[in-house]
Amino acid sequence: MEKINWGILGTANIARWGTIPGMKLSPSCELYAIAGRSLEKAEKYKETFGFQKAYGSYSELLDDPDVQAVYIPLPNDIHLRWVTEALRKKKHVLCEKPLALNAVEAAEMYQIAKNNHVILMEAYAYLHSPYVESLKKDVESGIIGEVDYIDTAFVTQGYKEDFRLHKELGGGAMYDLGCYCTTMILSLIDSDVDFVNASAEFSALGVDVNTSAILRFKNGARASFSIGMILGENSNSRFDRLFVHGTKGSIRSDVEYNQSGDVSYKIYTEDGVIERKVSVPNNYSLEIENLSRAILYGENPHVTPEFSMKNIKLMDKVFEKIGY
Repeated sequence: MEKINWGILGTANIARWGTIPGMKLSPSCELYAIAGRSLEKAEKYKETFGFQKAYGSYSELLDDPDVQAVYIPLPNDIHLRWVTEALRKKKHVLCEKPLALNAVEAAEMYQIAKNNHVILMEAYAYLHSPYVESLKKDVESGIIGEVDYIDTAFVTQGYKEDFRLHKELGGGAMYDLGCYCTTMILSLIDSDVDFVNASAEFSALGVDVNTSAILRFKNGARASFSIGMILGENSNSRFDRLFVHGTKGSIRSDVEYNQSGDVSYKIYTEDGVIERKVSVPNNYSLEIENLSRAILYGENPHVTPEFSMKNIKLMDKVFEKIGY
C-alpha cells in the first residue's frame, strides 16, 4: 500500500494519546516528522513514537518538501495562521476541531485549500466511528419514523491550568465540547437551522464553562444540548448523553463521544426494544485512513467542507446568543 508522509505541528496531549497512536495503526501513514516549540521536546516525541525527523519550529517542518500532509493539534487561536501556512506550502491538512474560531476564518481556510489544490479536513475522529454510522443508518431507515427532537450532552472536568480556560486562546466549553453536540445533531437532522437560543455561565477569565442551547430546524425538528466543564478539577469525570425522538420510536445512548471498543445503544419502538451492538476500532486510525485515501485515491473526505461550514455557522449563532 502507498503511504503518506505525515508531519505533526506541535506536541499536544491529544496528539500523544490519541492521534499518533491512531497513526501507528494506519497502514497508509508514515510517521515522518514532528515539530515542537523546542527541538528538545520534538526529539523526545521522535524517540518515543518513531518519527524519522524532528524539527524545533513549525516552519521548518512545513519547508520540508517530503512532508505531504500535516496534522495540526495547536491551540484554537493559532489554527488560522498555521493551517493557511501549511496549505500555501501545498500540504494536505488535518486540523483538530474546532477548525476555526468563526465561519469567516473557516471560509478563508477552505478557499486557500481550493486555490492550492490540497485537502483540508476538520478533525472529528468520532464522526468516523461505525457507532455514528450505525446511528445514522437507523435514523435514515425510518425505524423510529421522522426525527422531531434530539437532546445530547457532553459534560466534563474543569481544569486548574489549560488553554481552554483562556478566552484569548479560543477557550471555553462551546469550542471544546459544544462542537461535538452540534456535529452530532447536524449528522442526524437533514435540514437547515431556523432558530437558535442559548445561555451560558462564564468563568472569571471570560470563557463559557456551562452552556445550553435550543435549536429549531426548517423541517420542524428541534434539538437541545448541554455542555460544561464543571465536574471538578483535572478529574476523569464526564457525562455523555444522546436521545433521538421520532414519530414512531426513539433511540437512547450513553456512549461517550469518541469511545472505542464494544458499544451499544437501544432503539425503542411499538414492537419492543432493539439493542444495537457495534464494534468500534480506533477512531483516530479511521480518520487518518480516510484522509490518506482521499489524498492517494480521490476518496471524499468524510468530514466535508460543506458540513464543517454548516457547523461553524451554527456555533457562531450560539456564540452570538451567549455573548461570547
